[in-house]
Amino acid sequence: MSKAATLLYAVLAYAIFFATFLYLIAFVGDLPFVPRTVDRGTEAPPAAALITNAALIALFGLQHSIMARQGFKRTWTRIVPPQAERSTFVLFASFALIILFLFWRPIDAVVWEVEAQAAQTALWAMFGVGWSIVLLSTFLINHFELFGLQQAYLYSRGREAAPPQMREPFLYRYVRHPLYVGFFVAFWATPQMTVGHLLLAAGMSVYMLIAIRYEERDLVGMFGRGYEDYQSRVGMLTPKIRRRT
Repeated sequence: MSKAATLLYAVLAYAIFFATFLYLIAFVGDLPFVPRTVDRGTEAPPAAALITNAALIALFGLQHSIMARQGFKRTWTRIVPPQAERSTFVLFASFALIILFLFWRPIDAVVWEVEAQAAQTALWAMFGVGWSIVLLSTFLINHFELFGLQQAYLYSRGREAAPPQMREPFLYRYVRHPLYVGFFVAFWATPQMTVGHLLLAAGMSVYMLIAIRYEERDLVGMFGRGYEDYQSRVGMLTPKIRRRT
């Protein structure tokens, strides 16, 4: 793949990702300006909807978990150029979400509903804060590298990326995975929780808890003692309370 084609591919993959990310916000929030959401779409009998939705969540989780592992990357880069590997991961992740959007079957039985206006406003604010934390976290750890643009750009300029370094910018000083914290808040903060939304929130939460374990194993392999020390000092999803001595 030529340098220009690699860069164009990375930009296209990023554009598809960003559009998919924006749709995900509307999908989870059941916002009215998109055709399909967690609570609106093609209906199915509850049992069929449950099985279908669980399979869609599993598909997304497997794609993310398998393609993010170092062993898979070593094999995969024999087929896909290393400078396009991350963009390909991003593209496949976007496709997995698009499939989820298309085939999701709403289950509209209400689990809880908050009627107080002040509480509704607070929950919607938390919803927005959750997605803001997700986006901010990506920029704190190099947004453009995370989504494959930096790799393609450096390749187009004939340059190599610097070796990865342990850093603890802003939110990462308080929790090791603020990006996942943002997703947890965004998936669960809603004034009306339907069975379908609960399934999505619970399924994605289970996936994230599993993914964190594998991700941390890779980070220990990459940074060694430095990351182990970070684990001992900083909480995974909540800040550690340090006792005074």
